[in-house]
Amino acid sequence: MITNGLFHIAVKTNDLEATKDFYSKVLGLIEIFRPDFGFPGAWLAAPIPGGQAILHCYAGGPALGADGTTPLGTAAIDHISFSCSGYHEYRNHFIEMDLPFREFLVPNTSIWQLFIYDPSGVQLELTFEGKIEKGPLPDMSDGRRYVAGSSFFDPTVF
Repeated sequence: MITNGLFHIAVKTNDLEATKDFYSKVLGLIEIFRPDFGFPGAWLAAPIPGGQAILHCYAGGPALGADGTTPLGTAAIDHISFSCSGYHEYRNHFIEMDLPFREFLVPNTSIWQLFIYDPSGVQLELTFEGKIEKGPLPDMSDGRRYVAGSSFFDPTVF
């Protein structure tokens, strides 16, 4: 038996358009073909040749919980991590878009991280190899440093 890697992540959303806009405008993913499953949704991929869908979004009936609403937040999944480059470009982009985010420098490694939430409250971790990034280290000051288990999700941002 072999597990070859992550195929995709599926996110439930109350606002499909806001979710697609977030992942395309904030992370640069592109929408690709999605079969008609009989309910609203989108497949998003990294913009590389033959880019495979890494994020499946769905709305409507299958996204609804027992109470008829789509749950918010990450629940049992704490976060989704993307491998990225261009730390300061992402950081500046978040500032320009007035999006709340946190930063982290993984102790005793060269890994830099940015944390942000999507419109459904799913926490995203953008992970960078600090050895190839230019500019200052992540800001580890109070209020800017990521603290595991401490939410800074603001649903009014979207």
